[in-house]
Amino acid sequence: MHFLGISGSLRKGSYNTMLLKVALGLVPEGVTTEIGEISDLPLYNADVEVAAYPEPALRLKEQIRKADALVFATPEYNYSMPGVLKNAIDWVSRPPKDSPFFNKPFAILSASTGILGGARAQYHLRQSAVFLNMHPLNRPEVIVAKAQDKFDSEGNFNDEAGRDLIKKQMAALLDWTKLLQGKS
Repeated sequence: MHFLGISGSLRKGSYNTMLLKVALGLVPEGVTTEIGEISDLPLYNADVEVAAYPEPALRLKEQIRKADALVFATPEYNYSMPGVLKNAIDWVSRPPKDSPFFNKPFAILSASTGILGGARAQYHLRQSAVFLNMHPLNRPEVIVAKAQDKFDSEGNFNDEAGRDLIKKQMAALLDWTKLLQGKS
């Protein structure tokens, strides 16, 4: 099994990117991981898509196609997922007949300095997944509130209960993926 992680944050010290790395480090034995890059994607433009599909979008699309499951880590901007994550989803989903999202299982994690931990962004990502015909892992949900208190200055996650929950989520994603692939 292979999981692809995608962070919806471009910030160098992003709590969500740190959280994604924690999650990918807690996958069950036998699962390989990698992180997809979205920082070099141009803004989605249908004219550009028709003229010449950009290499960064092709690269990400191929990574998603090869992955058995996805792990999204998304901050919350203005009660929703960030534009860079939505932009990446828009590029990869085009053209619709070639979307690697179809029937793809995924999990969502989020971290925020606020008390809701990015919960609203998770729900908006789930809404986009309906159109893409993706299959979200419903439980356990990983929502890290007050993230500034959960990571040290070197990016180490110091919340043991949170770490256990993330480990359970990664195990559940593996089970969910196997179930959807008919391997359970």
